[in-house]
Amino acid sequence: MTDEFEQVILVDEADEALRDGDKWQIHQDGLLHRAFSIFVFNAAGECLIQQRADGKYHSAGKWANSCCGHPRPGEATSVAAARRLEEEVGLRVPLTFGFKSRYVAYLDNDMIENEIPHLYFGRTDAAPVLNPEEVQAVKWITLEALAKDIAHAPERYAAWLRHYIEAHPAELADWRSQV
Repeated sequence: MTDEFEQVILVDEADEALRDGDKWQIHQDGLLHRAFSIFVFNAAGECLIQQRADGKYHSAGKWANSCCGHPRPGEATSVAAARRLEEEVGLRVPLTFGFKSRYVAYLDNDMIENEIPHLYFGRTDAAPVLNPEEVQAVKWITLEALAKDIAHAPERYAAWLRHYIEAHPAELADWRSQV
């Protein structure tokens, strides 16, 4: 399913589903929708981050967390997260729900992220297998080094990853030790 035809779930501020909508149009209009973000850690406590493919419709080439996306209408968010993790970086990892966040970000190509993402956490030392249509590179990095680099060069990072690192550092550190 290509991005321009994919449907996502519009929600209210309580994350209650309202209706479905076209992914492209929702991001153009900045409508509130459900999403997920995944942080995968290795045994050393490093986080897997990915560099988005140059062909992505927004935030192309920017570094983001291990995986992110949107559940499809009728699809459980946990199922969508596991599906996209395998589709993007070829990993099958048991994921644990951590918490929800909330942010708005104005992106390139006149796109607006207005999301309530569900954050999931997992652990693996398996080597990622990249889908080149989604991801052009990955690397393992500590949360501390990531926060330092985001502070130094924020333009290299996707808006949502900057949000998580700035708004939820304690929660991310706690989950790093729990999974």
